[in-house]
This record gives sequence, C-alpha cells and structure tokens, in this order.
Amino acid sequence: MAKAFASQGDMAEKKISFTEIGKDLWAFTAEGDPNSGVIIGDDSVMIVEAQATPRLANMVIEKVREITDKPITHLVLTHYHAVRVLGASAYGADQIIMSGVARGMVEERGQEDWDSEFQRFPRLFQGHEDIPGLTYPTTTFSDSMTVYLGKRKVEIKHVGRAHTAGDALVWVPDEEVMFSGDIVEYKSACYCGDGYFNDWGGTLDAIKAFNPKSIGPGRGDALVGVDMVDAALESTRDFVQSTYAPVARVAAKGGSMKDAWDACRESCDEKFKDYAIYEHCLPFNVARAYDEARGILHPRIWTDQRDIAMWEALQS
Repeated sequence: MAKAFASQGDMAEKKISFTEIGKDLWAFTAEGDPNSGVIIGDDSVMIVEAQATPRLANMVIEKVREITDKPITHLVLTHYHAVRVLGASAYGADQIIMSGVARGMVEERGQEDWDSEFQRFPRLFQGHEDIPGLTYPTTTFSDSMTVYLGKRKVEIKHVGRAHTAGDALVWVPDEEVMFSGDIVEYKSACYCGDGYFNDWGGTLDAIKAFNPKSIGPGRGDALVGVDMVDAALESTRDFVQSTYAPVARVAAKGGSMKDAWDACRESCDEKFKDYAIYEHCLPFNVARAYDEARGILHPRIWTDQRDIAMWEALQS
C-alpha cells in the first residue's frame, strides 16, 4: 500500500484532558482519540461512551475517581462503533443505554465492525484480550428517554441520522450542556463511512436549536462556551458538505470512485489536512459519499477485507 493503512502508523500516546464543561459535567478528551463524557448526579454517575477496551475505560474511571466516589450506574452509548462500546464491561453499570436502531446495528454488523476497527486502530485496542464480547444494551429507546440521577434530569435523544443511522445525543438541561457523540467533532475529521451525508446538516440544525452552552464532542477538545460550540457546528457542517459535494458531482457525470477521490482531496485537503485522523477517514468517507450519491441510501457493511480492498484501490 502507498500509505500505512488507516491508523496503523499512529502509535504515539495522546495527552489526556479532563475538562469541566458545566457543573459536575466533564469531558474526557485525548487529542483526537475517542472522547467520553461524565455526568455526576446526586447519588450516582452516568458515563457517555465506553472506549474501545476495558483497559482504556479504566483510564476514564481513574479520572472519575479523582472527583467523586459515587457509583457508576448508567452508561450511554451514542452509536454502535467498536471503539465506543467494547470497553463497557469495565464500568459495571446497571443500565447500558442505546437507541433501538443502534442495537439493531450491533446485531447486523457489530462483529464485522469490531474486526474492521481492530485492524484500523491497533493502538486503541490495548488490552483487547479483556473484551468479553459484543456490547449489547440493557435499555433502548426510539426517539427519546429521560433518566434521573437523583434530581438531575438527563435526556437521551435521537434527533436525526448523521454519523450513523442510530445516533444518540445526551442533553443535561439544568446546565444546557450536551454530549453529541460523533455528530459533532472539533478539529478532527468526521468519520462518514457509515454516515448519511444528506441528513447530517439537518441533525446539526437540531442540535443548534438546543442552544447548548457547551458540548462534549465525539473527538477533539471540549467545546466550552457558545462561540466554541458554534464554531464546531459550522466546521463539522463544512467538513461534511466539502466531502460530499465534489463526490456527488463526479458520480452524477458517471465518474469513477478514484475520480471522486481526486475531487474530494482537491476540495478538502487545504482546509482539513491538519485535522486529527484526516488521512484515515478520507478513503472511507469518499467510498460512502460515492455510494450515497449513486442512490445506495444505507451504508454497506465494512469488513476487514473490504477495508483493505478499498484502501488499495484509492491509495495505489
């Protein structure tokens, strides 16, 4: 292959930050690696996003234990991707929450996604031998559900498709703070390989309608303050649009996926080449955009074999 596949060449450890984004609300971030969120209630704790392995989940737990000894009772998984969910067993949470659509995707493609992401992100699967198996929720919802951590109200919602078909977001109304999962990123490439380009903008509009004061995004720094939130919403929108539009133009003219790749690079490189995981995401994003532009509305399942074949076709 012309380039190291996906993130196989990225073995440098990332600096962890643990940022308070509202009263008793924290964002665990690590320089473009997957983020987690922490919501501290009156008598218990909710975690948003599990990390890829129990070993990495324990890094989140260590930060939580620096600020509270309350038990972790709830774990929200915003979507089904392996790097978000396979560390779930470390928390010992009584409730593991996903949207019903996300649970269906675990059933449909969870093992394939695990095999695929394990190949893409070796560093993120430290301690993979301790993963007990696929992560399934104990609780699912359709459009929304409410959890009370004592008196603290937490709303979990599906407001539209974006990063996946079953994306959830977590809203804490007493502080007007949101955990967005990978619907919103900050100075990190959006992974669109399982996404819905034509829906993503409307889902961002729905998030903006909450007027969040802060957001814990899927990747990148915590978004503290309305100005930073707005900047991240618009840069995410720009990334998605700048990826899809040139690919759609090529597809409409009957061009090849390699033609679409060249057009996307011309559109995106100058603006986004310094974003975290940009080179990793771009081939998967182009492949999905090319499919969607040609009328394949629902993302095809990625496998470790399909990953390599696609990468070689575009990078050679």
